[in-house]
Amino acid sequence: MTSPGRVSLAHAIVLKRRNVGEADRILTIFSKEYGRMRVVAKGVRRVHSRRAPHLEIFSHATLVLHKGKTWESVSEVTPIDAFPVLRAYLPRVSAAYYLCELVDALLPERQEHRDIYTLLLGALTMLNDTVESDPVVVSEQFALELLRCLGYLARDRILPTGQIEPYIERIIEKHLRTPKILAQLSATI
Repeated sequence: MTSPGRVSLAHAIVLKRRNVGEADRILTIFSKEYGRMRVVAKGVRRVHSRRAPHLEIFSHATLVLHKGKTWESVSEVTPIDAFPVLRAYLPRVSAAYYLCELVDALLPERQEHRDIYTLLLGALTMLNDTVESDPVVVSEQFALELLRCLGYLARDRILPTGQIEPYIERIIEKHLRTPKILAQLSATI
C-alpha cells in the first residue's frame, strides 16, 4: 500500500525526453503544480505500452506520479491534447521545440510557475489551432513574454527580432539549438 505523499497528480507538458536502458525513458516535463522536473517512464518504449503515445514531446497530459528513491515515475497518463495539427506542419513543430527549449533552459527545477504554464499551453494551442498564425511570430512573442514573466526583461522593453536569441543565450550561457532550424525551415517554405 502506498503511503500518503508518495503519489501525486500533475497536469504537464512534455518538454524533452531521453531513452534509458532497453525500455525506459527520462522525461523533462513542465507541470502546472510542480514546475519543470524530470521523471522516469518505465517500460514506455515497449511495443505494447499504452502510455507511450501520450508521452511524446509537447504532449499535454495528466500524469500520476509515484515518488521513488531517486526519480518520480509515471504510472498513469490521461491525454489532454496531443496537438495533432501542429505536428503535421514542420515549421510549427520546430516552433514548438523552440518554446519547449526556452522553458527548459530558463526555468529552474521544481519551481511552480502557473503563469508560464498557461503561457506555454496558450502558445502551443495557437500553433495547433490557428492556421494563419506565423510560427516565427508566435515564437518571438512567447520568448519576449517568458523573459518578462521571469524578470529578465522590463515590461516596457522590446527586443528587435534578431536580438532575442543572443539575449537569451547570454542569460543561459549556452547556445540554443532550435532557432537555427526554425530560421532554415521558414526560409525554405
